[in-house]
Formats: sequence, structure tokens, C-alpha cells
Amino acid sequence: MAQLGMFADEAPKAASPTADPDRVRRKLAALLAEAREAGAQGLSLERRRLMETVVPQMTRWLPEEEAELTIKAFGKALAA
Repeated sequence: MAQLGMFADEAPKAASPTADPDRVRRKLAALLAEAREAGAQGLSLERRRLMETVVPQMTRWLPEEEAELTIKAFGKALAA
């Protein structure tokens, strides 16, 4: 008997990616602290681009209002 035939009654469960909002908040807070500490000129171009890419993606796991405020805070920190 083929291996798949042994488990025919059990359909594979689709993985639904979810993130813990509290963990996302902690990571975003650490990134924001780094950006504020470094200021506009203190971050390497590579690190700045990483933050500009990752932060909006991470905020998708937060409530909409909180996400908007977080993105604005990053904008201010990177412009300072």
C-alpha cells in the first residue's frame, strides 16, 4: 500500500500564517528605537531600506489605526 493511501481519510491541514501582535509590537518597538537613536544619517543605506520595506509589512498584523501611527512614527524617526 502506498504511503498516501494509508492516510487518505486525513486531509493535510493548510497552514494559515498568523503572527502574534504583541511579538510584532515588540519587534517594531526595537526597530523604532534603533531608527530614533541613529537618526536620518546614522543608519546605513542597507539598514534604512530594510526598515522601509519590513515595517509596513509587519504593521499588517496590527489594527489599522495602530499600523498607521507606527508607520508615521517610523517616517518621523527616519527623517530626523
